[in-house]
Amino acid sequence: MKKLMMAFVFLACLAVLSGCMYPESERAKNETPYEESLISVQNAVNQYRGATNGLLPIKTRDMEVDQFIKYPIDFAKIVPAHMAEVPDNAFETGGIFQYVLMDVEENPTVKLVDLRIAEAIRSVNIRKSANGGQVPIAETLADNVYKFNYKAMGINEEPVVVSPYSGTNLPMVITGSGEIYIDYSIDLYSAIQKYEGELKEGDDIRFLLYEDSPIVPAYSLPYTINKDREPIFKTE
Repeated sequence: MKKLMMAFVFLACLAVLSGCMYPESERAKNETPYEESLISVQNAVNQYRGATNGLLPIKTRDMEVDQFIKYPIDFAKIVPAHMAEVPDNAFETGGIFQYVLMDVEENPTVKLVDLRIAEAIRSVNIRKSANGGQVPIAETLADNVYKFNYKAMGINEEPVVVSPYSGTNLPMVITGSGEIYIDYSIDLYSAIQKYEGELKEGDDIRFLLYEDSPIVPAYSLPYTINKDREPIFKTE
């Protein structure tokens, strides 16, 4: 009887552990930017274009929206006609990535938006709304770009997001119109050091981040370089 009871407890514990492990494995699956998924979606996009005389399988967005989220892929247009199913890591199936197209005029290329960044910004916007839409300014970083006083907003720790490029914590900034953005200066500085091509003052250098990465720097302001080849906000 005692052995039977011990066996029962062991099986019960195993069941609990299995239940805990499964969501973790599912979460890992939904948070990984699989290369094969990108290739499958890219092939489906290309097939769709070939079948529709060059049309793109995208959702309609306001043309004033951030260029990195302007052309989200509409999976209803390519599944199941051009690919079997929507990728596990896509937002539409519970994943954390929004599949988008870049360079739509010359070479429509599938990229990813990490939606955890959007969620982090949303959390700050909720706090901003709780403060009546007011955001205390702590420091001016550039023309119309500011570091905000998060403590005065009732936030205990500085809001950051984990960089999809370096794993570094990236801070947030705010514009005069109250829009919150991610500051990619740290990643851009590293990218500039490695880049062997020509960079000109006034050019938007954010391509350095996604040129060799599947993830685009969404929810960011334009950046350029100064005379010392350092990243700065590109202001009007």
